[in-house]
Amino acid sequence: VQLQASGGGLVQAGGSLRLSCAASGFKVRYYAIAWSRQAPGKEREGVACTSFYDSGIYYPDSIKGRFTVSRDNARNTVYLEMNNLRPDDTAVYYCSAEGAQYCSMYGSTVLKYDYWGQGTLVTVSS
Repeated sequence: VQLQASGGGLVQAGGSLRLSCAASGFKVRYYAIAWSRQAPGKEREGVACTSFYDSGIYYPDSIKGRFTVSRDNARNTVYLEMNNLRPDDTAVYYCSAEGAQYCSMYGSTVLKYDYWGQGTLVTVSS
C-alpha cells in the first residue's frame, strides 16, 4: 500500500490549489481516505475524509465551504480542492488511508489511520 501526495506549493491568500493523493496497492474506492495537515509548531489535525459511503466529511470549521474532497476511482486518486486559501492554511498536507467504508466523525481518528503518504507543503502568503 502506497500513497503519494502532490500538488502543494506557494500561493497568495485568496488563491487555490488542488492536492492529489495517488494510491497504489489498493483501490481507493473501498477505503476511507483522509487529508490531514500539520502547521509549523502545531499538532497534526484531520482536515477531510471520503469513503465508500461518505462523499465528504470536513473536520475543522475553518475549512468548511472552502475545501472539497473528491475521488476519481478510475485514476485511483483522491483530491483536495482548496479555495480562498488563507495564511493559516499553511501546513504540510498528508493523505492517509484506512480499510473502512465509513469516515470517522472525528478528525482525531483519521490521525490513527494505517497508511500514510509523505506529505506536500502548502504555503499561503499574505
